[in-house]
Amino acid sequence: MFDDLRDLYQEVILDHGKNPRNFGKPAAFNRLARGENPLCGDKINVYLLIGPDGLVQDAAFDGRGCAISQASASLMTETLKGKTEVEAEALFGHFHDMCTKDDHEHTDHGPLDPEAVEKLDVLSGVREFPMRVKCATLAWHTMHAAIHGDEKTTTE
Repeated sequence: MFDDLRDLYQEVILDHGKNPRNFGKPAAFNRLARGENPLCGDKINVYLLIGPDGLVQDAAFDGRGCAISQASASLMTETLKGKTEVEAEALFGHFHDMCTKDDHEHTDHGPLDPEAVEKLDVLSGVREFPMRVKCATLAWHTMHAAIHGDEKTTTE
């Protein structure tokens, strides 16, 4: 059973890595940040269109990187649409904890959408590979920077 689940996760990651959703610079955005992982050279731009009500109306990305970083950015942009900035920040905190901490060490970051959390769980396996954690979290750090008006961020 565990091997079947692992295979499914790998299939989802490979699909998003090869066919990233929301890839490309959108026609309209009001938040942009550039992220870089100096360790492996992954670079990503995250574009957000946040409405006056604080809802993420659109999320997109471009850049280059490994399958993990592209899959993470693809899943992130799918997950963020329709969320408030507060919910996006809560997902960032959850995702970071999921990739870096054991389950019992997770912090309450605020309201979480259970469906979004389940969708992002496919990347939980990167915790076992410390060299890949920065690849998986690059898009999320970049989104966090975009929300806070920072133009650049790094995983260092």
